[in-house]
Amino acid sequence: MKFAEKAYSIFERSVADYHIDDDVDAPTRQPYEASSIEGVLYAKNRIDAVQWHLEDIIRDPDIDPVAALALKRRIDKSNQDRTDMVEELDSYFRDTYKDVAAVAGATINTESPAWAFDRLSILALKIYHMRAEVERPDASPEHKARCAAKLAVLEEQRADLTDAIDTLLDDIAAGRKYMKVYRQMKMYNDTDTNPVLYKK
Repeated sequence: MKFAEKAYSIFERSVADYHIDDDVDAPTRQPYEASSIEGVLYAKNRIDAVQWHLEDIIRDPDIDPVAALALKRRIDKSNQDRTDMVEELDSYFRDTYKDVAAVAGATINTESPAWAFDRLSILALKIYHMRAEVERPDASPEHKARCAAKLAVLEEQRADLTDAIDTLLDDIAAGRKYMKVYRQMKMYNDTDTNPVLYKK
């Protein structure tokens, strides 16, 4: 099993484990050593799974405004945790390929490996929830048909994305591509760069 396919299977397990409790406050069921790459991938998807459901909750039209503000703050923190986890993954890949010499004509990719895995993690959630819509007992046949068509596209996207990620990793390992990681600089979280915060 190639690396991206293995990662996707870990994401699937995390999504399934989240739905055992289906509760944004439930403890994580981490089945791997937390510091291993498998553990980091599992934890990354767990953040995404919780945030997916927080985004559902905050869209409740009857939500209390005070509760909504608290939830927005929680989503903001989750976004930062997600970014930090992606950067941790990129550190893993950079260390893995640190001794690879780039060949003449080597190029850089539009995104780092970890940000591609971020998209794959979200895709695992989309597929799980679209499949749930296809199988929803109270949904109309028309709704199920529309969701089945979307699910087919998502499955094709998963196949393409896992293949593209493995190709990228093969290219980096062979020196045909090289990694250049730019750390995220989210100015709105920084008291030195967000004018609303530093003016206080």
